[in-house]
Amino acid sequence: MMSLWAGKEVVQTMVAYKAMAADQRALASIEINMSDIPEGQTKTFEWRGKPVFVKHRTKAEIAREKSVNVADLRHPQHDDERVQKDEWSVVIGVCTHLGCVPIANSGDFGGYYCPCHGSHYDGSGRIRKGPAPLNLHVPAYAFKDSSIVIGSN
Repeated sequence: MMSLWAGKEVVQTMVAYKAMAADQRALASIEINMSDIPEGQTKTFEWRGKPVFVKHRTKAEIAREKSVNVADLRHPQHDDERVQKDEWSVVIGVCTHLGCVPIANSGDFGGYYCPCHGSHYDGSGRIRKGPAPLNLHVPAYAFKDSSIVIGSN
């Protein structure tokens, strides 16, 4: 009986030790009120210790991103593959080159510019110029009433 109890204690201790930290667990998903982000603006939120850019796109931005010739892109993805609703772009704000944080609403393509090594991303988070090999990552997210829940699909 004592061996079973000791084994249970060891397993519970190991699971607790290897489990996600409490601060990370609290950020497993975040809910963002869409009315807090005016049209044409990008706001940055923290999710799982990383910045997430949520952009409320204008009609002109949507048209510009949809008109991009995907064949010209280094990491070809159509805008429709990267967004669930045309007005909202959600990307993880970590450059795919060496992990710096890009600056929102800047760069040659009106999206994001990484000041570390000069990567330029468009408003959909696709790499357009510079050393970054891939587009900015899109986290799992879902729309719920008037909010975006990042960390759920």
